[in-house]
Amino acid sequence: MRVLLVEDDPMIGATLAAALKDASYATDWVQDGLAALTTLDCQHYDLVLLDLGLPGKDGLEVLASLRARDNPVPLLIITARDGLDDRLRGLDSGADDYVLKPFELAELLARMRAVLRRKGGSAAPVLGNGVVSLDPATKAASVSGGAPVQLSNREFSLLRALLVRPGAILSRSELEDRIYGWGEEVESNAVEFLIHALRRKLGSDVIKNVRGVGWMVSRIVSEDA
Repeated sequence: MRVLLVEDDPMIGATLAAALKDASYATDWVQDGLAALTTLDCQHYDLVLLDLGLPGKDGLEVLASLRARDNPVPLLIITARDGLDDRLRGLDSGADDYVLKPFELAELLARMRAVLRRKGGSAAPVLGNGVVSLDPATKAASVSGGAPVQLSNREFSLLRALLVRPGAILSRSELEDRIYGWGEEVESNAVEFLIHALRRKLGSDVIKNVRGVGWMVSRIVSEDA
């Protein structure tokens, strides 16, 4: 899952970008509002973390421009502006949540997961297709209600990308885009290696290969549906 971090403070930005990568988010970091809009014009993101006090273009201006372009990307404001008027303007301008600095990383990650669930139309904290279940909070997967299996960060990122859209075929480049951020070296067989590791842990039928196109997890329709 790919995240754009928009934060002008070098220390906060570097610390948060590293923490997000450790939490299995492919993270890109820009430091001003104009760069944020340019980046969002040419790259798909699953979520944006937006500071308000930015050079070039204020965070609220970035948010207004983004929503005026009908870009529905989930967005959390992260800021030290704690006034009620600022919070109301942020939320009324189209932010999905408003997080005050300083914040605990665990709370930020929980809020990110909650926003992504809401945007995905699901209240359930666990992703699944009726056979495979994945808990974003623990990075553990299980098959048919079996014992949870702990996944590595990149195994988790790949399986999450597939489970967000069961039945959809994702190409190699689409999977790499959700696993790696800017500047991260991508080995030529990285996707195949991760899929092999997931099949070894969860079973050979969990991830299906569509030859010449990409990979998918099946969309299981319950008999009661």
